[in-house]
Amino acid sequence: MSRLQLAIDVSDLDNAIDFYTRMFDTPPAKVRPGYANFAIADPPLKLVLFEDTSGGGTINHLGVEAESSAEVVAAEARLSASGIETTGVGDAMCCYADKTETWLSGPDDTRWEWYVKTGDNEQFEDVKVEYDKPGCCN
Repeated sequence: MSRLQLAIDVSDLDNAIDFYTRMFDTPPAKVRPGYANFAIADPPLKLVLFEDTSGGGTINHLGVEAESSAEVVAAEARLSASGIETTGVGDAMCCYADKTETWLSGPDDTRWEWYVKTGDNEQFEDVKVEYDKPGCCN
């Protein structure tokens, strides 16, 4: 089962962690400097917080967390066939995770990520391992 991802920029990470822990009755699955994520069962949601002390309260990006790389590949093929430009499927290290992902831009440049987490790491900054198509929405 896939689940929606909501990535939000927040001005005070500790305050946001406290709020969302109470709101969804779920503690964060991962907390790192400037970053936290929640794997919420009900409703099925991957909530990601990015600390931005210059001003939070904005959407960083939206996403769909898939269960397998095959689902990411299939989604990218479907999106491309429908005429939506993507970055192609590739492996990346970012947000303290190894991922297989593709990115696309929606109306008004809304950034979307379709991905599966394949492992953990200590890399926060986005590092692309390889892509089928050049460029990224990130």
